[in-house]
Amino acid sequence: MERLWTGPFVTLTIGMLALFTGFYFLLPTLPLFIQDLGGSQTQVGLVSGVFTLTAVLFRPLVGGLLDRYGRRPFIIGGLLLFAVAMYAYDWIGGIAALLALRFLHGVSWAMSTTAVGTAITDIIPPARRGEGMGWYGMAMTIAMAIGPMAGLWLIEEGSFRAVVLVATGLSVLAFALAFAAKTPFERSAGRQPMKLFEKSLLPVTIAILFLAVAYGGITTFLSLFAVSIGVNAGLFFLVYAIALTLIRPMAGKLSDRYGEAGVIIPSLVVTVAALIVLSLASGVAGVVTAAVLYGIGFGSAQPALQACALRMARPDQKGVANASFFTAFDLGIGLGSIALGGVSQFAGYPALFVVCAASAGLSLVVFVVAVRARLPRSRQAAGEEAAV
Repeated sequence: MERLWTGPFVTLTIGMLALFTGFYFLLPTLPLFIQDLGGSQTQVGLVSGVFTLTAVLFRPLVGGLLDRYGRRPFIIGGLLLFAVAMYAYDWIGGIAALLALRFLHGVSWAMSTTAVGTAITDIIPPARRGEGMGWYGMAMTIAMAIGPMAGLWLIEEGSFRAVVLVATGLSVLAFALAFAAKTPFERSAGRQPMKLFEKSLLPVTIAILFLAVAYGGITTFLSLFAVSIGVNAGLFFLVYAIALTLIRPMAGKLSDRYGEAGVIIPSLVVTVAALIVLSLASGVAGVVTAAVLYGIGFGSAQPALQACALRMARPDQKGVANASFFTAFDLGIGLGSIALGGVSQFAGYPALFVVCAASAGLSLVVFVVAVRARLPRSRQAAGEEAAV
């Protein structure tokens, strides 16, 4: 069996753990900071949406450039810009300036995460892609366990400035680790036109988008919902992360052995159930139950859908495939954050999570109708890639 745990794989994964932890510091604390600035519920959604929609605009361009010029320049440049943008939150004094900063931060997020994610797929043996992506995804999982609770503790015991400074330090650590990692890359033969999107990936990206709408509702409004029912938001993120940590390695191996459909379909059903439970929650028991189910469902479906995108793209289009995946994911989060802000303001949080459940249900329908039939051919292509 080909080796998975190489030096670059470990170094980049640890680097992304640092980056994602700093990023997740902001998720529960930024809405509170916006409210302190005098922002409304709708503006909370808008600020979150600007970040992700900016990433959507830049990811396709970054993906095409990665396949033409390599991964390293965009890893280094993206992480450096991310650290600078993170520190700049300390200077913000109004909603307009925050929106401008979120645009810059979104550009850096598009560059760094797309480039590192693509470099990781270069390093992982094709036959162990599901397993490798599952372990790499654990960086985000552990960050989600640590980040929100640490961020809330910092803002309660200190200030939003303390959140920013610690997150900046973690971003600098991510930059240093990525700078030290060797990232292999071979340009494809010939000088073909740069591709920004692969149309064969459209069905799977639509499925990813609908799943991400629900994720946007969780990440943007869970902390405010938890406050409204007297529950610590960090508890949801901690339980969710523990469930996700336990399920992801197993789901990745099952995906490699039996195919993505056998993992994705039941996982999306569990995700819908989690969001329905959350819409009915009125205390700790409901929130914890929803967190467990969401960790199992979303934690299994997300890396398997990314593996689908990679299998359905040509080996020389990994950058485009990763960019397509993250573009759809960011677009879903951005649209969800903006649209669901209005839902929460006029219909309340239970209605918001019902809409999230419906969106996850649409993801399931799209996958079953338009994606599943294409997977046997994509898995065969992966086998051919491994044999090269």
